[in-house]
Amino acid sequence: MRKIRLGVNIDHVATVREARKGFYPDPVAAAKLCETSGADSIVCHLREDRRHIQESDVKKLLETLRLPLNLEMSMAPSIVRIALRLRPWRITLVPEKREELTTEGGLNVLSHQKKLRTLIGDFREKGIGISLFIDPDEKQLEASYRMGVRTIEFHTGSYAGAAASPAKKRELNILKRLCRMAKAMHFEVAAGHGLNYENVRPIAEIPEIEELNIGHAIASEAIFTGLGEAVRRMKRLLR
Repeated sequence: MRKIRLGVNIDHVATVREARKGFYPDPVAAAKLCETSGADSIVCHLREDRRHIQESDVKKLLETLRLPLNLEMSMAPSIVRIALRLRPWRITLVPEKREELTTEGGLNVLSHQKKLRTLIGDFREKGIGISLFIDPDEKQLEASYRMGVRTIEFHTGSYAGAAASPAKKRELNILKRLCRMAKAMHFEVAAGHGLNYENVRPIAEIPEIEELNIGHAIASEAIFTGLGEAVRRMKRLLR
């Protein structure tokens, strides 16, 4: 049986905490519960505006988790310095806008090739894994290949947001085609954004995908069933 890894994003736990600027709920405690409930990695996004995850959270996660930590981040120099110092298992470079509610679309690798080449070299020197979060676009995939990274994460927002069946099928077929291309280029293929319990199965059935990163749906389900059961239910769907 093919096993797809599940990375659980804990940003939304920190969002609830920051609503009151207190100490509860603790995203580190949430990550530990995800760990014991079957998650394969923990994902968090250290934003410039610190709207949810804080640098102290990242430090505690690295100190306490047995699971790998995948740190989503922009190319902002202050965030880069923190990541190079803390050395997570993997960093995933994403676009970031202060006014956005969540990450909107993939990183434009074509427009940032020079800067990315320098950053990738810096992270590689520290032994930190690197992934690029990109739209399922052939030119962006080819540019990622030229950067020398070997892990990419496809943005599944267009698929997840398509309301009509024909549009959803079209987006799914685009993802399938780009995943085949990525695997032929020897990428490790991940995917995520907007995936939930109703729409994840067609994505999980794409044979080239090795990892799915999901946060909002699991946090939302946890309100009704508890975090542990929410993680276990998603893992069952991925099987």
